[in-house]
Amino acid sequence: MNDIGVRDTADVREVDVVVIGAGQAGLSSAYHLRRAGFEPDRDFVVLDHSPHPGGAWQFRWPSLTYGKVHGMHALPGMELTGADASRPSSEVIAAYFASYEETFDLRVRRPVDVRAVREGDGGRLLVETSEGAWSTRALINATGTWDRPFWPRYPGQDTFRGRQLHTAVYPGPEAFRGQRVIVVGGGASGTQHLMEIAPYAAATTWVTRRPPVYNEGPFDENRGRAAVALVDERVRAGLPPQSVVSVTGLPVNDAIRQARADGVLDRLPMFDRITPSGVEWDDGRRVDADVILWATGFRPAIDHLAPLKLRGPGGGIQAEDTRVVADPRIHLVGYGPSASTIGANRAGRAAVRDIRRLLAGTPVTV
Repeated sequence: MNDIGVRDTADVREVDVVVIGAGQAGLSSAYHLRRAGFEPDRDFVVLDHSPHPGGAWQFRWPSLTYGKVHGMHALPGMELTGADASRPSSEVIAAYFASYEETFDLRVRRPVDVRAVREGDGGRLLVETSEGAWSTRALINATGTWDRPFWPRYPGQDTFRGRQLHTAVYPGPEAFRGQRVIVVGGGASGTQHLMEIAPYAAATTWVTRRPPVYNEGPFDENRGRAAVALVDERVRAGLPPQSVVSVTGLPVNDAIRQARADGVLDRLPMFDRITPSGVEWDDGRRVDADVILWATGFRPAIDHLAPLKLRGPGGGIQAEDTRVVADPRIHLVGYGPSASTIGANRAGRAAVRDIRRLLAGTPVTV
């Protein structure tokens, strides 16, 4: 860490570390930077494009109450206690993140859109944003996936006369009252949407690329470690991270069992085309629909890193733990194996440890 701090030099401010994103991964990283002696606005800055604290949680659908949230791990140094399980998770977690930012004086700057990160002068990185540019010695990218919903393309998609929407803008089950709804996607969001919508809709159809794999046993620490190891293996090889459910399967609870018994989770293989009135398969089967809900997941929001040419031939960014192999100044926190809330906490600590070594001039092995 140096004593330059933030200063204007031809409209470029200098810091030691820029953190992009203020969700779980970004706040965890900022917390560990503070614990390591870095001062906000002097040694590091946190840039967040969202309008308010809460990361992606602030955009979750209203029917996702805090009591329905699975695997929300507390941020480091401050537990989330006494939350009302019946309140929307977007409200509970946004309030928790706001309190966290204030308690640890993280001084998150928002809304700031990061447009590009490119090579700067003197071995630094140049972070170009809607609020000017920062020159930094190291970068923690914690932008998650919420801003990059994945929309598959199928023949005839543009001809559909009904409504198409993605999980990212799911309005809650009552919006589908009396409608025929096709839900596409075999992950946790798809099953949650189906179970919520079914009592309101005239009909629901579930379509997935692969048959769902149900996990009847407890998702214990050993299974968690095994799942993370599989994702980590792909990232170390420079391949795009897989979805969590592709590794863990769908955890079975009483609601899932009931939905299976009721036929709500009777799955069909992917259709071959979309028609003006619904979808069709090559075998002649067809389903009419008013709505197609794409619960098809998200991709890492890393387009702003494109000028650095970090993607390898496998289509992903090769990383060891959080450190980008091609450029040890850059850490991806909340990417791949650290995409879970507990993984983001641990990754934030690991990234800061490596960055301290880098700034001190200690060789970083890759």
